[in-house]
Amino acid sequence: MYLTTLDPITRDFDRLVRRAFGPVSFGTTFAPALPMDTVRRDGELVLRFDVPGIDPEKIDVTVDRGVLTVSATREETRTEGESAVVRERLFGSFTRRVRLSDNLDADAIEATNHDGVLEIRIPVREEAKPRKIEVGTDKELAS
Repeated sequence: MYLTTLDPITRDFDRLVRRAFGPVSFGTTFAPALPMDTVRRDGELVLRFDVPGIDPEKIDVTVDRGVLTVSATREETRTEGESAVVRERLFGSFTRRVRLSDNLDADAIEATNHDGVLEIRIPVREEAKPRKIEVGTDKELAS
């Protein structure tokens, strides 16, 4: 396992809300504040977060003692004289924490933001990469 999501306060709160009111949904599907996809590709783990409408300067990525934290703030802009009729977009501060495995190189993390998607690339340590093991024969062992 390369990572584990870690946000015990949110996890416990979500569990209590689901128990009391059922699943929370926006439209027809559940929508966490910072949705994340994770994929593994050639020697790295890639995390992708949806951050549409968030100023790149309002995105903060940190790693501390094996925990990657992504924080973002989406601010609402209002024009004088406006009053909301429907409000489905989420505004405010959002945080997502992910515990990184020791198999990942936290010192070499890179992050980019393009078209509303924050992509974080974390290399897998050399010693954790798959390697081929040669299979010997009984004759080789006897020599």
